[in-house]
Amino acid sequence: MANFEEGGEMTLAKTGNEAMAYAMKQCNPDVVAAYPITPSTEIVQIFSSFVADGLVDTEYIPVESEHSAMSACIGAAAAGARAMTATASQGLALMHEMLFIAAGLRLPIVMCVASRSLSSPLNIHCDHSDSVASRDSGWIQIFCESSQEGYDSVIQAVKIAESCYLPVIVAIDGFILSHCMERIETLDDVDIKSFIGKLKPNYTLLDIKNPITVSPACLTDSYFEHKRAEAQGMNDALPKIEKVISEYAQKFGRNYPVIEEYRTDGADVVILAMGSTVGTAKIVVDELRAKGKKVGVVKLRIFRPLIAQKMIDTFKKFKVVGVLDRVESMSSYISPLATEVRSALYTLSPKPIVPSYVYGLGGREITQDDIASVFDELLQIKDTGKTKEEVSYVGVR
Repeated sequence: MANFEEGGEMTLAKTGNEAMAYAMKQCNPDVVAAYPITPSTEIVQIFSSFVADGLVDTEYIPVESEHSAMSACIGAAAAGARAMTATASQGLALMHEMLFIAAGLRLPIVMCVASRSLSSPLNIHCDHSDSVASRDSGWIQIFCESSQEGYDSVIQAVKIAESCYLPVIVAIDGFILSHCMERIETLDDVDIKSFIGKLKPNYTLLDIKNPITVSPACLTDSYFEHKRAEAQGMNDALPKIEKVISEYAQKFGRNYPVIEEYRTDGADVVILAMGSTVGTAKIVVDELRAKGKKVGVVKLRIFRPLIAQKMIDTFKKFKVVGVLDRVESMSSYISPLATEVRSALYTLSPKPIVPSYVYGLGGREITQDDIASVFDELLQIKDTGKTKEEVSYVGVR
């Protein structure tokens, strides 16, 4: 494990988990409530050492389950505290009930997720089943390509959450990023403190001069209006997210757009992906471009809120958009992200063909050859105008 010290900007070797824990330390939340689960255990384990060593003044609450971890964060945030946690897989599933409550109360909680498959059968390795299963809970969701991006995204997420009054998930790929070491450029503690600023909650239960009722029973006469207001909060979130991203880029020189194109100029076909697979796809694109093939890759960083108009603006210039999903949606017509893309592009005429690909379940590696094969198929689809099947499974035996 890398040596963690308090101080200014440094270049350090860190795993994804270490990078996220270090970002949490620099954000110095008021409360962290956590229950360990692989592969996210190290995030809160390392953070607890910062608490023990007096490097943060966080109230660290070890609880008896992930459900309790989110419950404690909800209570802390409702009282006006800056609250954070981390989890994965079955832990995120156990939190599912509380995710909706956190979002419905418009609480700016930040949660680090080391994305992992869901049982059954038991598997501790990476896919996006856990994160994507939470897509309708009302949380902003950020998917990271690298550990560096995970570090930067945690810092951004604090300001995003507190700008939108919505909770935020920051997801890195389990084991692929969470346990693999890479060079991380960290920022100065003082600069981060200045960037995120002081928490200004939109309400607090501890304000006894202005008592409020939180999460009352809303029956037929008011529940609909409450949910409509919550939905509007998500609808209004994108400009605020982009403002934080822009401010971060201007201050620290690292820019992570909500959707990013790589070598797409003049491309006929592109792959869309989230997470660490984007890095592999970029290498393949470089190789195929050197051979004269008109291909590119598009990275989706913000999965929620759905950035429909930006998808339209990005994809309308391509003939085929192959969507790589690291999750199987079980009996849906096509995979989740492909469904979102097709829906967003529905009104376009003409519109690109959007084949759906499922890959990498349970940590199954997707190789450069696998991605090259997908590109070959996309180029065939471009020429014939036809897909072989609605959902293709990459690398399955």
